[in-house]
Formats: sequence, structure tokens, C-alpha cells
Amino acid sequence: MAIEYREWREGDDLALMEIWGDPETVQAGQFRGTLAPSGNSPWRRCIVAEDVVDGVAIPVAAGVVHEASLHPERLWAYIEVDRHHRRTGVGSTLLTMLRHEAEQSPSGITRLRCKVEPGTPGAAFAAAAGLEPIQRSRLVVVEPGALKLPVFGDGSEAAAAEQVEDLATGSVELSDVVGRYYTVVHAWDSPGDLSIATVQRLFLNELSGAHGAIVLRAPKSSAFGEGVPASKKGRIEAFAVSYAELAPAAGEEPAQAASGQPTEVFLGHEPQLSLEEARASVRDLLALIAFQHPVLLELDDSMAALLGVVEPLLHNGKARVQGAETLVVSDPA
Repeated sequence: MAIEYREWREGDDLALMEIWGDPETVQAGQFRGTLAPSGNSPWRRCIVAEDVVDGVAIPVAAGVVHEASLHPERLWAYIEVDRHHRRTGVGSTLLTMLRHEAEQSPSGITRLRCKVEPGTPGAAFAAAAGLEPIQRSRLVVVEPGALKLPVFGDGSEAAAAEQVEDLATGSVELSDVVGRYYTVVHAWDSPGDLSIATVQRLFLNELSGAHGAIVLRAPKSSAFGEGVPASKKGRIEAFAVSYAELAPAAGEEPAQAASGQPTEVFLGHEPQLSLEEARASVRDLLALIAFQHPVLLELDDSMAALLGVVEPLLHNGKARVQGAETLVVSDPA
């Protein structure tokens, strides 16, 4: 075995996919899309390992490191090695080369991060390389009727309408609370400054897949103090942004799948609420949106209020984890 290393070239993707076969994990499938020619806008360095046999060079592994506009305090890195060339030092050599490239990044950032699935060769390689878990993420399906419906005010339809509202995804008010919530629950890997336009692009416009939003508001308040009838809308306490339903399972008709497939939802709250208030608001909104149809949530361990609502549902069988956990691993600080 004679291994040589070079920069990524056009056509390497096809050659490597033929050698690698299907992705072993969801994360591998996502990160394969980052393997591309090196460049500076955005900054990226991609290296290929070739096994030279009888003068013929065959790509067998590749690694990439690149900057990110979202979560800019670390560099993303990914390495994949053909099964027959693992434990031969190819992956370690690629990592050493990527670390050398990272020292030249325009931002001056050198710490690496990646996503892995626990118990896989990728997770073992990351641990051996010194990368440590900084976050755990799970996809959780909340079953219909998992939570008792809340009662608002005097229990009337009018009282509920004051607090529960369909809101346009283009709303600046919604964009503001979504951006601040995302920043707070990702303090472990700061997303940087999120403008309203950035929040719209990432989470709320048609290209992001968003097609609707429901918010839970605080009860109406008076703009003129006590004794004056309340007329001012209460602030948003919790939000749920829904995305396109998941693809039908194999063999299902679209209409058949629509009734049973969960709808992906980004659920969060006003970050200035106390933990108890946030948990209550998230619980009430989740009860509403999951009353008749299953809901799919991405649950990070940093989402304390949502975690407090969903964990009991997992324990009593009213919610379930879909697929494997994802760990974000990083170089130590």
C-alpha cells in the first residue's frame, strides 16, 4: 500500500462515492456535501488520499476543513476513509494535514468541531483525536394527545384567541424572538450576531422550508395602566415554526403518509422568561400543536425548558427518539 495525498479535484466525489458506498450515518451523508475544491470564499481546504497500486492511483479517503458563517468560533472538519484503509494511519494523517491548514485560516480560528453518532467508528476516531462532546442532539417524535390541552383565561374561545395566534413567518416580532432564543440555547457554540434578515433566511422563509408559525402570547395588557381596558397584545412567550412534513415511507401513498408522518417543528420560547415560565409556555404550545398529529422536534440538551417537558413524555412512552443521537464534538478550549 502506497498512499499519496493531494488537493481535491473535480470528479473525486464520484470516484469516492463508488468506493465508499452509502453513508454509514446521517452525519456522514450531510458532511459528504462539504467535500469540494479548496477555495477562499468561503475558506475551505479539502485533501484526498490515494492508494497507488501498480501505478494506478485510486482515491480512498478525503478530509475537509472549512469556516462557517453560522457558529464561526470553530471550524467544521470531516474525514472519511474507505473501510479497507481504516486503522492504517490514513485518517490520522489527513487530520494532521487539516490541522496544519487550519493554522492558516483567515479568521485565525483553529479549533475543530464535527458531528458524530455515538458508538460508531467516527465517534471512536474523534475521541482518539482528542475531540470532546460539547452537545447532544436527538430527534424526538411527540405522539398525538401526549399532553392535556391547556385552558386560557376563562376557558372561552375568545380568551384562547387572545393568546394563541397564527403569525406570518415574515413577522419581525417573530424573527426577533426566534433569533434571541437560538442564540441563547447555542451559547455552547455561539452563532454570532444574528440579524433579522439572517434569522429569516435560516429559519423562516420559504427556502428554509417554513410554511407556518403559531405563537403563544401573554394575556393582553393595558397600554395605560391598571383600570383601563386591556387592548395591547401580550408579548410572545412561545413559538412553533412548522416545516414540510417528512417524506412518505417506502410503499406509502402521499395521502396515506400525511396522516401518520410527523410534522417537523422548531419550538422555542422568549429567552427572558424564567425556567418555570418557559417550561409552562412550551408545554402549553406543544399540547396544542401535537393534539391531533405527531410532531417532530430537534431536542438539544441545552434546551432546558423543552427538555423538561419532553423527557417525561419519553419516559412514559408518549414520545420516542427517532434515529440515533448526534454528538457535536470539539477540540478542548
